[in-house]
Amino acid sequence: MAHIAWLGKKSPFCGNVTYGLTTTEALRQRGHDISFIHFDTPAAALGRPAEPGEASPEVALPYLVKSQVYTIPSPGAQRELRESLERLRPDLVHASLTLSPLDFRLPDLCQQLGVPLVATFHPPFDASLRNLSSGTQQLTYQLYAPSLARYDRVVVFSELQADVLMRLGVPSSRLSVIPNGVDPQRWSPVELGRESAQLQSLKQRFQGRRIFLYMGRIATEKNVEALLRAWRLVQPEGCTLVVVGDGPMRQSLMQSYGSDCQVHWWGHEPEQAMRLALLQLAEVFLLPSLVEGLSLALLEAMASGTACVATDAGADGEVLEGGAGIVISTQGVTTQLRTLLPVLRDQPVLTEELGRRARQRALERYTLTQNIDQLERLYGDLVPQGSAAA
Repeated sequence: MAHIAWLGKKSPFCGNVTYGLTTTEALRQRGHDISFIHFDTPAAALGRPAEPGEASPEVALPYLVKSQVYTIPSPGAQRELRESLERLRPDLVHASLTLSPLDFRLPDLCQQLGVPLVATFHPPFDASLRNLSSGTQQLTYQLYAPSLARYDRVVVFSELQADVLMRLGVPSSRLSVIPNGVDPQRWSPVELGRESAQLQSLKQRFQGRRIFLYMGRIATEKNVEALLRAWRLVQPEGCTLVVVGDGPMRQSLMQSYGSDCQVHWWGHEPEQAMRLALLQLAEVFLLPSLVEGLSLALLEAMASGTACVATDAGADGEVLEGGAGIVISTQGVTTQLRTLLPVLRDQPVLTEELGRRARQRALERYTLTQNIDQLERLYGDLVPQGSAAA
């Protein structure tokens, strides 16, 4: 088993945190020793070596600014990162890139320490980026490509993302396509006669209304307003749109659409059991994003057996292609949903079949077990046999 130093953000408001924490916990369960290095607390609370019998240590790097998109480290962060790696002496470093200046210095640092370096590169992208047209996402990919070419391996979530990076000069030999994965035992359709207390409560709350669900961050790139505009135009009878999540656009959207009686503003939901119950209750999961990487919320909805409609942003279209869901373009989302919503309302047999296919696709391609299996094979290619901890 290997000792892996995992670098990433550790905050409930950071997009890559769910991926990082889920993956590191799964690796721990397989016997790997994980040290988590993250931007989280001030320098005064920096981590220390673990005491005998204590869990693997965490190291908190100091930062000046941290947001959903980027992190600016404090001047001493690079030195403290180097000292931490020298102390921990991992077999491999895996960085879930934080859009930080440290991302660009890691290849030199790990080369000096003689430690293999893996990156997970998850900035979102949209259809236009596949043609390398202008845009903020393209700039991020262009900025990172020369540095990514110096990592030992770069994990991306889809063939589309790999193709973009190859055209920007990252050798194909450095790229590994390893999609996100979810636990299909944890995220699953409700079993006959075994409804959870949360699901029973939701059924009482919504009194037989058919539920269409958005679950995710409420921000510009998620394009929730396009969904709300379509919902207002259609006003599907007997249906409620439940909007689960929080973010910078929530207040303004509530002011504009909060009076719509067929829209329920749930807010942030921290409990996994309630999020699962919402997905199990929902007839359709809607994801109108303009840009994405690979949405974990989409994979959770699929595994839960919910019919899914998503844009072709990032890898989401690739996930649903071939009948596992309905894929719409990032262009003209409101117009497309205005056409689709009445069909989904009037065809419950269709939504039931789409939910079955979504679950099957998740089982075939997007389980956490498959994700971890592929990561372990990648690590085995980079860590010399016999050097990993027993």
